[in-house]
Amino acid sequence: MPHFPVNHPARPLYRAFAALVGLYILVFGVWGVVQTWGLPLFDRGSHWALGLRTNPAFSLASVLFGVVLLVGASRRSNLGHYMNLAAGTIFMVTGMLMMSVLQTGANILNFSMSTVVVSMIFGLLLLATGLYDKVGPPERAEDEQRQRNHAISRPR
Repeated sequence: MPHFPVNHPARPLYRAFAALVGLYILVFGVWGVVQTWGLPLFDRGSHWALGLRTNPAFSLASVLFGVVLLVGASRRSNLGHYMNLAAGTIFMVTGMLMMSVLQTGANILNFSMSTVVVSMIFGLLLLATGLYDKVGPPERAEDEQRQRNHAISRPR
């Protein structure tokens, strides 16, 4: 079982990163919906929003995903921890899948290489956030701090 630090001192900073990623995705999605309104859902045209190519399906998914990330970042419980781990994994997997179908008709979300790169960066940021924003009782955090600072004596 992996070890996730509990009540890490930089947890507010990581949650702020997750909120910024969620806000960017939400704004991108809303702007993309405005730009692509009235087009077919899986249109493969050259429509761009905030530097990324989009279509109505990708824009709507981004609005939904941005809201979910903002909700996760606003929670002070472990819900945000699990949501960020899951979202980071989803971003990484989606980026890899879309990169593999970039120049084919299976590119239903109208990804470009810049979208793939941004998806990978956001995935890494969200995974890092998920690793350090676990919440636990103060006693457990104190035990972990004590174990980290305890010098290991080596036999001579």
